[in-house]
Amino acid sequence: MKVVFFEDVEGTAQVGDVKVVKNGFARNFLLPRGIAGPVTPPNLQRANSLAEKEARRQAKLDGEAEVHRERLDGYTVSFEARVGETGRLYGSVTSRDIAQKLEESTGIEVDSRGILLAEPIRELGSKSVTIRFTRNVSAEITITVDPDEDSKEIVEQLRAREAEEALAAAEAEAAAAAAAAEAEAEAQAEATVTEEETTEDAEPPAEETTDG
Repeated sequence: MKVVFFEDVEGTAQVGDVKVVKNGFARNFLLPRGIAGPVTPPNLQRANSLAEKEARRQAKLDGEAEVHRERLDGYTVSFEARVGETGRLYGSVTSRDIAQKLEESTGIEVDSRGILLAEPIRELGSKSVTIRFTRNVSAEITITVDPDEDSKEIVEQLRAREAEEALAAAEAEAAAAAAAAEAEAEAQAEATVTEEETTEDAEPPAEETTDG
């Protein structure tokens, strides 16, 4: 069924769009709720009017959001957290934590639902995170999580252990590579000797000549 949309439907259409949708979706959801209607001249006129109104509203929102984007794009938000013996955080850093920290440090109120964090941060380090102010305006910020004062000794021990393990792994890899190279060289040498022996065995005996 072809319908014209009076409202935005995320992932499907925006107000004013004319689209073909499944009959059941239209009859059971869109039409009863007034989200869309049959494509008729009055409905098209109404949808176009709503689309123009929405465009003005969106432009205003984008303009306001652009001010925040200019201030926050590239901004770094730092956290200190307690770390366990495995290097993971006790607790986590959530979108709500980030929004609160941003407001405290910049005075900008950010809706935590617009902070696109797939899952809470549970490890030390840096992570790039997108803030979506509106559908058209986004900013990229960096979240850094460092150990708190009580956890610094644990982290130093973990990093020292990781460095030792990395060194041991590198040495083992180098030794394995050297052994493989040596084995290949020996195999090539044996192949060369075998080829020479085969060539000698295959040579015919020299013909005897008889003086007339």
